[in-house]
Amino acid sequence: MESVLSTFGVDWRLLIINAVNFGALMLALWYFLYGPVTRVLEERRQKVAQGVAAAQAAELKLSEIEGSRQEILSVAGKEADGIVAEARAAALEKERQILAHGESAANTMIKDAEAQASELKTRAIEESKQEVAKLIVLGMEKAMSK
Repeated sequence: MESVLSTFGVDWRLLIINAVNFGALMLALWYFLYGPVTRVLEERRQKVAQGVAAAQAAELKLSEIEGSRQEILSVAGKEADGIVAEARAAALEKERQILAHGESAANTMIKDAEAQASELKTRAIEESKQEVAKLIVLGMEKAMSK
């Protein structure tokens, strides 16, 4: 074997020293370069995984909030419809009360006006009777004086 190596010009001692140097270089690179790089990559992978998990949790929370918002808006809409219906009913009742009060006030005014008109009519008839009586008396006096 040594003759084959010497034919090609390979020194077995240099080959062993180069193998030891290569092994030492591999260990040094493994310890100082590969180990820290893999730790950094693992940390980044964990941070990305945490970010994805946080994003999924935020998305779930957002969908829950959206659902509760829709529910709250639905309840608020129903309450608003109820309040509007109550307000309309109260307005109709108030309108009826005002109309009834106005009609009663108008009827009272009409009765008062009719009573005043009747009184004025009666008074006018009385005054007319008195005037007619005075005219008759004057006419009789004139007729008698002639």
